[in-house]
Amino acid sequence: MAHAAERAGANVISQVRYQFGHNSPPGFTAVIVLDESHCSAHTYADLGLIALDVFTCGNTDPRDVLAYIREEIDLGEVTLREVARFPLTPAAEGYTPMPAPVAAGHGDLPPQWRETVSLS
Repeated sequence: MAHAAERAGANVISQVRYQFGHNSPPGFTAVIVLDESHCSAHTYADLGLIALDVFTCGNTDPRDVLAYIREEIDLGEVTLREVARFPLTPAAEGYTPMPAPVAAGHGDLPPQWRETVSLS
């Protein structure tokens, strides 16, 4: 994930990985702290699942991070969900109104609101 985030233009600040299976079902959790936010992976090895959370701001597109991850790892079937974490309010500095189709759940989110969540 860190390599994919860097390839997408993000600045990696820190990385943490933990392997489960000693007193719990097998799997791992990894968190990559970015200057632009974070990437995390949580696996459920006994179910063959991985949940990725790629949350970015600024010019780093989370779709690019996911694309680079997929170049390096065969994730199989992927379900992708984009979520507006916290739409800005008019009082916030740098406010950009959310386009009506996006607010209604249709259309692309502006880059500052993008989060990519994929499950496979």
